[in-house]
Amino acid sequence: MPRPLKAFLKIALSVAALWYVYTKIDIKEVGLIFKHVNYGWLLAATLMFILSKIISSFRLNLFFRDIGAGLTEKSNLRLYLLGMYYNLFLPGGIGGDGYKIYLLNKKYGIKAKKLFWAVLLDRVNGVLALFVLAMLMVPFISVPSIYKTLAIILIPVSIAVYYAGIHWLFKDFRKSIHKTNLYSLAVQLAQLVSAWFILYANHNQEHTIPYLFLFLISSIVATLPITIGGIGSREITFLFGAEIMQLDIHQSIALSLLFYVITAVVSLTGMYFSLNEKSMKISLESPLPATDQTTP
Repeated sequence: MPRPLKAFLKIALSVAALWYVYTKIDIKEVGLIFKHVNYGWLLAATLMFILSKIISSFRLNLFFRDIGAGLTEKSNLRLYLLGMYYNLFLPGGIGGDGYKIYLLNKKYGIKAKKLFWAVLLDRVNGVLALFVLAMLMVPFISVPSIYKTLAIILIPVSIAVYYAGIHWLFKDFRKSIHKTNLYSLAVQLAQLVSAWFILYANHNQEHTIPYLFLFLISSIVATLPITIGGIGSREITFLFGAEIMQLDIHQSIALSLLFYVITAVVSLTGMYFSLNEKSMKISLESPLPATDQTTP
């Protein structure tokens, strides 16, 4: 399928998802929630989100170090912010990852295939943490006991599959597997606390765990490359989830939209590096061996 057509379809899916959500909610009700939001709690949610992204940038650099392409932390953070900025507008939030691969391959001749696996496993690692945290919440929400049992079983199974995959298929990344997993857990816990603070900002302190469970599931869905920057997919997940779990739809959509606003505001800081190329100074921690400085 031609790339322009793929992009058009993803934009259309984002618009369709948002339109469907719009038809199912009272926009005035959501507006009232926004009007009475507690900005103190919203600021706290933003700070937790920023913390999660800083930790996430450290995690990505661990994957880069595994292939001998570790950046200085300042360089890596600049590149990470620029990637977040690109992710706002490109399908599925993968545009920033693609740019990282392109830039490091072009500037240092680091093999694109190795860079691709590094950024892909960085994402997979994050999704694993989201999944594990979501499954840990299942026993505390109102679902049939069989699902609670299944959730508990899936936790060690998913972790074992990930470790086996790294051990057998991605040997370059073995040495940092424990650290990257801990970083991912810290990232997702920080974002979970951010979502919790958003609930408090919306004066919503009831059914916290079900809302946070939906937040984790929507975050997994948002990583799929089916919409522009995850917009639409997260909202429609909250809509269906709220209906199934009998939660307040308007509170669910408000949580989703406010989290997206926080993401967008923080991501827009990367615009500075996009508009000022001289400020985008990237440097490796140590020179690559001559054998690694080749294009694929």
